[in-house]
Amino acid sequence: MNARIKDKTEEMQKYVDELLEFMPKGFEQYKKDAKTKAACERYFEKIIEAATDLAFLLIKEKNLRVPEEDKEAFDVLAENKAISDELASRLKDAKGMRNILAHQYGTVNDEIVFHSITEEIVKDANDLISAAKKDIKKSTRTRQS
Repeated sequence: MNARIKDKTEEMQKYVDELLEFMPKGFEQYKKDAKTKAACERYFEKIIEAATDLAFLLIKEKNLRVPEEDKEAFDVLAENKAISDELASRLKDAKGMRNILAHQYGTVNDEIVFHSITEEIVKDANDLISAAKKDIKKSTRTRQS
């Protein structure tokens, strides 16, 4: 299982790195450039989907309670101290925003999306990746003992 977790963390990191390559410097640039805006939104979706997949892999690896819905996976990790409550809350919010973007529910507030893409998702993704890598190291040490 560790190989699957490692692969998923690498996939997430790749998406984060690719997003950073073309992330606009300011909101006006984001709002005016439809291609950049669409690409940023798509990468946001890809990062959150990978984060959700990673959460479920960690849950399976640790043999934790299986959540009934995707957003709840982050709560399960927080309940078991794999991630902080704050990170779980932010990732759940990001998953909700991902659903709005992907399914086009109602009107999207571009300023909120821009802020999430430029100020939050990279940090939160990196925090989840770090937690997963820490878990892999801990699991590996436990198995070697």
